[in-house]
Amino acid sequence: MNGEVPKFPVGKVPGRGARTLQYLRDTCRERIMFIDGAMGTMVQRYKFSEEQFRGERFKNHPKDFLKGNNDLLSLTQPEAIMEIHRKYLLAGADMIETNTFSGTTIAQADYLMEDIVYEINKVSAEIAKKVCDEITAQEPQKPRFVVGAIGPTNRTASISPSVENPSLRNVTFDELVTAYIQQVEGLLDGGADILMVETIFDTLNAKAALYAIDVVFSENGYDKVPVFVSGTIVDQSGRTLSGQTGEAFITSVKHADPFAIGLNCALGADQMLPFMQNISKNTDTFTICYPNAGLPNTFGEYDESPEAMGKNVLPFAELGLLNIVGGCCGTTPDHIKAIHDAVKHVKPRVPPTVDPNLLVVSGLEVYKKGDKDVFCNVGERCNVSGSRIFAKKIINGAYEEALAIARAQVENGAQIIDINMDEGLLDGKVAMSKFLNYIASEPDIARVPIMVDSSNFDVVLAGLKCAQGKCIVNSISLKEGEADFKKKAKIVKRFGAAVVVMAFDEVGQAVECDRKFEICKRSYDILVNEIGFNPSDIIFDPNILTIATGMEEHNNYAVEFINVCHKIKANLPHAKISGGVSNLSFSFRGKEALRMAMHSVFLFHAIKAGMDMGIVNAGFLTIYDDIPKDLLQICEDAIWNRDPEVTEKLLAYAEKHGGNASKVAEEEEAWRQLDVEKRLSHALVKGITKYIVQDTEEARLRKDKYPRPLNVIEGPLMSGMSIVGELFGSGKMFLPQVIKSARVMKAAVAHLIPFMEEERLANLAKNGIADDDADSAYNGVVVMATVKGDVHDIGKNIVGVVLGCNNYKVIDMGVMVPAEKIIQAAIDNKADVIGLSGLITPSLDEMVFVAKELERRGMKIPVMIGGATTSKMHTAVKIAPRYSSPAIHVLDASRSVVVVSNLLDEKNRKDFALDIADEYEDLRAEHYEGLKDRKYLSLEKAQSRAAKLTWAQKTYKPKFLGSLVYTNIDLNGLISHIDWNPFFQTWQLRGKYPNRGYPKIFKDETVGAEAKKLFDDANEMLQDIIKHKILTAKAIVWFAPVNSVGDDIEIYKDESRTEVVGKFYGLRQQAEKDSDNPEPYFCLSDFIAPKASNVPDYIGGLAVSVGFGVDEKCAEFQKSHDDFSIIMLKALADRLTEALAEKVHEDIRKDHWGYAEGEKLSTEEMLQVKYQGIRPAPGYPSQPDHTEKETMWKLMDVANLTGITLTESLAMSPAAAVSAVCFSHPESQYFAVGKIEKDQVVNYAQRKNMPLEVVERWLAPNLAYDTD
Repeated sequence: MNGEVPKFPVGKVPGRGARTLQYLRDTCRERIMFIDGAMGTMVQRYKFSEEQFRGERFKNHPKDFLKGNNDLLSLTQPEAIMEIHRKYLLAGADMIETNTFSGTTIAQADYLMEDIVYEINKVSAEIAKKVCDEITAQEPQKPRFVVGAIGPTNRTASISPSVENPSLRNVTFDELVTAYIQQVEGLLDGGADILMVETIFDTLNAKAALYAIDVVFSENGYDKVPVFVSGTIVDQSGRTLSGQTGEAFITSVKHADPFAIGLNCALGADQMLPFMQNISKNTDTFTICYPNAGLPNTFGEYDESPEAMGKNVLPFAELGLLNIVGGCCGTTPDHIKAIHDAVKHVKPRVPPTVDPNLLVVSGLEVYKKGDKDVFCNVGERCNVSGSRIFAKKIINGAYEEALAIARAQVENGAQIIDINMDEGLLDGKVAMSKFLNYIASEPDIARVPIMVDSSNFDVVLAGLKCAQGKCIVNSISLKEGEADFKKKAKIVKRFGAAVVVMAFDEVGQAVECDRKFEICKRSYDILVNEIGFNPSDIIFDPNILTIATGMEEHNNYAVEFINVCHKIKANLPHAKISGGVSNLSFSFRGKEALRMAMHSVFLFHAIKAGMDMGIVNAGFLTIYDDIPKDLLQICEDAIWNRDPEVTEKLLAYAEKHGGNASKVAEEEEAWRQLDVEKRLSHALVKGITKYIVQDTEEARLRKDKYPRPLNVIEGPLMSGMSIVGELFGSGKMFLPQVIKSARVMKAAVAHLIPFMEEERLANLAKNGIADDDADSAYNGVVVMATVKGDVHDIGKNIVGVVLGCNNYKVIDMGVMVPAEKIIQAAIDNKADVIGLSGLITPSLDEMVFVAKELERRGMKIPVMIGGATTSKMHTAVKIAPRYSSPAIHVLDASRSVVVVSNLLDEKNRKDFALDIADEYEDLRAEHYEGLKDRKYLSLEKAQSRAAKLTWAQKTYKPKFLGSLVYTNIDLNGLISHIDWNPFFQTWQLRGKYPNRGYPKIFKDETVGAEAKKLFDDANEMLQDIIKHKILTAKAIVWFAPVNSVGDDIEIYKDESRTEVVGKFYGLRQQAEKDSDNPEPYFCLSDFIAPKASNVPDYIGGLAVSVGFGVDEKCAEFQKSHDDFSIIMLKALADRLTEALAEKVHEDIRKDHWGYAEGEKLSTEEMLQVKYQGIRPAPGYPSQPDHTEKETMWKLMDVANLTGITLTESLAMSPAAAVSAVCFSHPESQYFAVGKIEKDQVVNYAQRKNMPLEVVERWLAPNLAYDTD
């Protein structure tokens, strides 16, 4: 290996890398090889001073400190670096890493040393090479090698540095590639034998490094050397910092053909073992592993001794996981010697054989597709060309809303999601990059691989530069000729992506089977034999074309596609087949049921022929066996082109079968002929109360089967409810149905209770004790309450009903319940679980207080947390640490059963609680880490970037000042203003695209029928409310002269503007926005004319409620155990109140204030906020401080004039109430204040003359700092 006198620069000597590769390959088959330990740990032992780091050369360098830049020591302390290398080689290392972990312009920018990066790398490699040559000369039988160390840099291409802006990146893929090319060339020119991309916490950074290495080898004339790749699993989740699993990480870097793949850093050997097992079994390369010397202690130091580490590494070798092993943080030459001595006699790992037929792609998780695996659904809705809703959101910049469409695709079963941004109004490259960056911040979406779809290859490149996983490119073809095809294919391969190849060539699109196959085979041969593509990474799209168009030449298109599938599978080994399924039925747009059937029949046959995947709406398919037989026959004829009249037959079927006729009338009473157990079950599942008392009594009288009333509950009633629970859990029943079932159950139980009480008293009389407890029939007892200060309980009621359906006894304490009463009720009722609910922000603090009180009282009862403002993060950060027993956030009603059942399961409870505790610990770490990364403007700077509005002729004088109370409000007039979407959300009914919102939800295949039934029930109750005047509406509007002073709004007594009668205090945005975002930092005062402008301005206010009468009517429903009606009434009161607020605000704009007299908006347009002006509410995003309501109530005299009051936590009572402050300026807009810093909170407290700790309590969710 020595003695070469190259005629080329050392890095470009032909064959040098190949000789190294052959030696490594031979040796790794014979024995385990060894790499060195930590450079940094050894450098620390020298305790170099700042002057020693600088040396003479950098004595006057402008950076105030260079100490800590270990890479610099290769230039200023080369003898020390050589000595460290020498010690590791003498300890048994076969190879040593160069002192270049931070050897890029990106990392060296911290020290202002970008200009010497090439020199650092070249000299570091030369130093290492010199020592290797020295030791090799002493032991020629064991050559030593230099491994060029390529670190991850101090930036991440996959992770936003700003929590506020998920799409932001502080480094680009191209910047990383440029930096890595310079580093790699320096290392190779210095004599590095091997390159190692290491400590990978963000796989996209690693892909940039591997891209750069390939450029250096293939374009810059350097001899190809072996490459090692080593990732970092950051914790016991088994994932990298950027979220990938170990297997997904392997998949993302495998394209670079590394000699070895493995893990290093972050974990000690003990913790790393299971993750290294996963790496070993999933890669056919050799492996490398170099763990830390245990985990760091409190001071960040590593205590694991060499002997202990040698002992901990031995199992890796014995399990057959190792080809190359060494040490990372905290390890020394003594550790390497101990590892060497422990494993040197153990046989090396034998790499497994990987199935060559598998297409393997990855997002955060891996997806594998073989010929025998189930069909792969590629989600199609994130396509601006194919989805108008998605296109609208992207064009309008609503990327976060567009994420919901991607999420729905994954939830509906898409294993891969297709992203396409080809739209004339878009900059495709920018849109693709931004949306993929947004996806990267959403693990539930990012877990699946991405198909980057564009007819513009520049857009494809932009997408590939944003995805850390192994993507699929859609698509390339021979359309522009072979040269263009090969050029694009090479680039795709360099990124490591799989590729879709369309059946196009220079002549055009292929439509017949033979032409399709001819193009596919030509493409396959080029990709496999010339470009070096893995055949399983090739996906052919032989063009699914539209059939049944009325044109005869189109009729055989499905047959041609199915036939070419057979030919591709028979002749092009391991290649995959895909296609855009919706194209098939394009001529029947609008006939969705028909299209679903056509797609299902087509896929049934195409999959049999070898089709592996398809771009299809995963929720837009029906089961082949469920297709009506007459429709199935027509579709079969259409697919196989067996009937020239099939187009007309398809159209006729669609027109005839707009809906399915049912035999409801016949079936309605047929169930009454069943035995009593089946009748009870049927009534529970169908929610029929008509006969429930009669049937329950019949069962009770069957003393032979049910000797006691309790036996009826435990037997047929619970059996029926079990069916309800199963159907609900599997998504075959919906919440309104479940609540109706609960109503039936409650009626049955209510009938039995007197008999059970009679039995209990008889037992008492006979034995003097109660030998049975009716509660013993329940699975457990749950005490539930809306916490003090909050009057909202719809969500809590739903949870209570669902738990009741699952045989839990629910003690509902109602609303506004203080901590001591909750705790006492839990004690008195021997509760197994406590449920805390809240809607408004102050409820969060009250929940924290309840947790503290439970801890102080020594309680051990688990707590569930739920409600609109609650979150898993808040529970983990603020509530769980205050209580030593489990405190668990519950997202919705359906999850409550899972949580409670696990908490009460003796076998699972401990593990379940530990899992939650671990998850919450991770969330807390994420939260506190996020606080460090966020950037905020000072209040002063944010104020300097306030919105600058024009005031000339932009203020409007209302027709009166003071308050006006509405009387005799006709609820009929509000119905047209109702927004029904939140109503369905209350009942947890959510349609799927394209039937998501009202009224489209009625067309949804899954929830449509139930939504329509619920809507009809709601309208029936609405008419009852109006007819019997069950609810009363009250409203007030108010106007006053105002001007802004800084961030506050002064309210004047009269037009003289001399006496200030109150102030609305404002909060200003502080979270830093994108540098390219011109948007100001808003505060509500920006929308009022400044006092200094001498422009008179005005402000409005409103408070409304249609909640008067709710409590009284609910009490009536409660007596008849009618939870369904309770929830329905509260939901309708809420909707009517919001409708009244819309109506009153419309009156303000068009009449009382009159600044929009000519406004003509539909209800839909009003709900879309297309009117001039805004009506933000205190306690909501534009002014999150609830205490501002006190000013409103005082100035408007709301309580006296309307009866709408404030609780001590400033919730409005009745619960169905809305209040708002009204602004008229044309440029006023809604915004969210978001997180704010302490300088603003202190300033705000001083302006309001309130104690800082009180303000911090009210603004707790908005604080960008910790108060504990």
